[in-house]
Amino acid sequence: MRSAKAFLALLVFLGLAGRAALAEPPLGAQGAEGEPNRAQLWRVPTPDRDISARAVLFRPPGDGPFRLALIAHATTQNVLRRAQMPQAEYRALAAFLVARGFAVLVPERLGHGATGGKYLEDQGGCDDADYAHAARATAEEIALPLEFLRAQSFIRKDGAVIVGHSAGGWGALALAGADPRSISAIIAFAPGRGGHANDVPNQVCAPHTLLSAAGEFGKAARVPLTWLVATNDTYFAPELSRRLAGAFRSSGGTVEFRVLAPSGSEGHWLAETESGVAIATPELDRALKPNTPAVRGR
Repeated sequence: MRSAKAFLALLVFLGLAGRAALAEPPLGAQGAEGEPNRAQLWRVPTPDRDISARAVLFRPPGDGPFRLALIAHATTQNVLRRAQMPQAEYRALAAFLVARGFAVLVPERLGHGATGGKYLEDQGGCDDADYAHAARATAEEIALPLEFLRAQSFIRKDGAVIVGHSAGGWGALALAGADPRSISAIIAFAPGRGGHANDVPNQVCAPHTLLSAAGEFGKAARVPLTWLVATNDTYFAPELSRRLAGAFRSSGGTVEFRVLAPSGSEGHWLAETESGVAIATPELDRALKPNTPAVRGR
């Protein structure tokens, strides 16, 4: 009997040891800093307590505390493409922000790349897309790492900036109702969902639903928003983007809407390239100025 109990205890121990070996790494820094800009791999929280997200952190020299900028990446409804997505870094955009004194976090969201897990941002079918739900799911995956980094000693508790690209920008709109002392500005590069419907340029699933959701986010908005789109964006063209920004504004949100010069062969990726960030620099600098009174967009 005693030997049987010992054998069972050994099995339990081995099971727990196996689980520990497969457990997620602890949250926080995962290794030494590197180049450029003190690049460092981090693990940050997600809505799934069993899965932490991979993230890259960039920092200026020194100990801080630094203002925090979080860059929220684009996504795709295609499962295979999501699984194959490399870790987003937005190096040119991050370098721009680091040069202006920000620590920059670029977290991967659930259902993407090496982070894996369940994709929570599904918008549904093309005709019945639920863009408000998708935005709120993205917003939660922005807010959790934002709060986690804000708890670090080298990060300021106030003055954070969210920079969102495409679906990441769309999710950022759902955070426009946050306390402006905590999130001082939102910068959205071509925010939206459902672009390139069926892989066709300038085709968007259920644009009327996008407009309705943009208006919904504008009602609660307290954080000033800068909305940027390149002239040659074929996912959310300037005309549609202008209407979306207008819906956000007419419901009570404060937004600066700007159409930028063409960027490469597809303007939707402006935020990901060095030349695109150069095009956006004047508007980015304006949006990042501290204590700049918010003004209504044009």
